[in-house]
Amino acid sequence: MAELNGEPVGPDALQALALTNYGHFTSMRVEQGRVRGLSLHLDRLVRDCRAVFDTDLDPERVLEFVRRAAPRTGSRVVRVTVFDPALDLGRIGSDAHPHVLVTTRGAGSLPLPPLRIRSAAYTRDMPGVKGVGLFGSLRHRRAAQRAGFDDALFVDGRSMISEGGTWNIGFVRGGQVVWPDAECLAGITMRLLQRIHVSVLAPVGLADVTGFDAAFATNAAIGVRAIGRLDDLPLPDTHPLIEELRRQYTRIPGDPL
Repeated sequence: MAELNGEPVGPDALQALALTNYGHFTSMRVEQGRVRGLSLHLDRLVRDCRAVFDTDLDPERVLEFVRRAAPRTGSRVVRVTVFDPALDLGRIGSDAHPHVLVTTRGAGSLPLPPLRIRSAAYTRDMPGVKGVGLFGSLRHRRAAQRAGFDDALFVDGRSMISEGGTWNIGFVRGGQVVWPDAECLAGITMRLLQRIHVSVLAPVGLADVTGFDAAFATNAAIGVRAIGRLDDLPLPDTHPLIEELRRQYTRIPGDPL
């Protein structure tokens, strides 16, 4: 389903989003009418709206739109996209009046099989913002998939690891979780895990990965997913600490919508 400001969305508004492709979003997994880190998702939307549109966003209004669209039973992924249909390529500098598009899709069962990833030199525009302009990320994902991998892992010009296109990456060394200290989008799942499990931030290069015991990916849709391969390096399909992180994350009580 898709609703714009709580009403059925028309093709003109979607055309503006598709052709101008300027805005930001967040995606949340709704389970039995609850969302882990709901306040963090709303805070992200408010923060990014100020960064992208130089204006404020009412989180309570957004929450009401999400309540209308989200199921009370079962699991769905709900995406909230903020954009202004009146802005186009020629008038992108006009004052913005952001609209809220809410869409839903199937959530799928968890956990997912280990992820196979290929490194790619790429840095997203405004890495701290979850923007809708995904061309670069999808281009690298497509290239990775056509080469037999599942997704791409972004590194900078010095081969320092930052993030995946729509997920964060963490590493395990002994009993410790290490998150790359790099310019990236701090995902909601990553932030929740940092609250419940002691971890460190440290620069991680591709050459350093052989010194870790395991690696995993996180985002709201997949939770905690093991990484089984990075480039030509096989990694364990499972690890006790990854399983523990998954259990801890699953036990986080979701906030009611």
